[in-house]
Amino acid sequence: MPADPSRVIANLRELAALTSDANGAQRVAFTATWQRARDWFADKLAELPASYRIERHRDAAGNSWVTLPGASPKSLVLGSHLDSVPNGGWLDGALGVVTALEVLCGIARDSDGRPPFTIRVVDWADEEGARFGRSLFGSSAFAGTHTIAEDRARTDANGVTMEAALAECGIEIDRIGEAASERSNIAAYLELHIEQGPVLERLGLPLGAVLGTKGVERHAITFLGETAHSGSTPMADRRDALAAAARLALEIRPIAMRHTDAVCTMGSLKTFPGIVTAVVGRAEATLDQRDLDAEVLATLLREAQQASRRFADEERCTVEWSRILSIEPVPFHPELIELCREAIVETLGAPAHSLPSGPLHDAAEVARLGVPTVMMFAQSLRGISHNKIEDTREEHLSQAVAAFDRLAAKTIAWIESQPD
Repeated sequence: MPADPSRVIANLRELAALTSDANGAQRVAFTATWQRARDWFADKLAELPASYRIERHRDAAGNSWVTLPGASPKSLVLGSHLDSVPNGGWLDGALGVVTALEVLCGIARDSDGRPPFTIRVVDWADEEGARFGRSLFGSSAFAGTHTIAEDRARTDANGVTMEAALAECGIEIDRIGEAASERSNIAAYLELHIEQGPVLERLGLPLGAVLGTKGVERHAITFLGETAHSGSTPMADRRDALAAAARLALEIRPIAMRHTDAVCTMGSLKTFPGIVTAVVGRAEATLDQRDLDAEVLATLLREAQQASRRFADEERCTVEWSRILSIEPVPFHPELIELCREAIVETLGAPAHSLPSGPLHDAAEVARLGVPTVMMFAQSLRGISHNKIEDTREEHLSQAVAAFDRLAAKTIAWIESQPD
């Protein structure tokens, strides 16, 4: 029996009303509002017929699992996250979790509660990292890429440690790696999410198949010049660190635009001494670069470093680079991408578009394990997310639910065709 888009939309609006205020969604992980969202989800499970034999538990990292046992222990996992950023939108993450539950229920109805394969829904804990700056917390614990030593001492804006906040939610930080026990028998993972960008809207398309998540190179860049009096230092005699940094900020745009889907962002800049009467002697900047192709990502970094050295020389400064973060690109499974495209074509009666994801997602952590994985994107109005005005047309939400339901059915058939 097909999933019911109207029920998904009604549930999403109910969740938004319960966990939002005038500024947007407030489901920040490890807070009372997040717990309220999870309790609401548990209540939805309690409303389901007992004949479905649905099992529910939370793992050692706080990920919430819902299981419909099948004739085979091999499982299809559907998931996303209920947590949000502060003042966030009503769909980010929640669309995937609520739709996944609806699809699971449809499979249960269609199979008299006994599907050929086990179906699982997961609500990953703290995908956003909004409170402690540690994104993909639950899925990285599941994947074995967790960083307990670094996470233990992280603090929020009020000085509360991450370890203490986890403990309040019943999570022991030293045991989060035990979430790896959930990996057994996973045959495929699917995730529905809003795009959070403008590509699908610009193309006039409701849905897209996701090729993978882009890799990230993130660096701190420091230009060193010489502080001098702004009134008495001739222009030709200056060693202006800000001038070198500003030139790099402009240059990263053409560097990125030489490649189809690459993005480069100089997101912060601090100057010292930072007063109007002094030439800047030190400028500290951050650079974030992303692409799905590892070779392109390496090229972006190399070209930015070369440009920074050139501008530093021309401004009679020096430049130093320090890596903040390096994440490899994660391509999704080619056969599942094709199934996703087929599901979109059959739902819309129009060609499917494939695109990479610039933001990171829990799906990337699952795919790193070698689990066949794919995501489906629904169009975001104006490309806006992490904002209370985040929205998607109701028609497109309905199409997303229907297409994701088709994708799940196709994936079950694909799992059945795979050798043991």
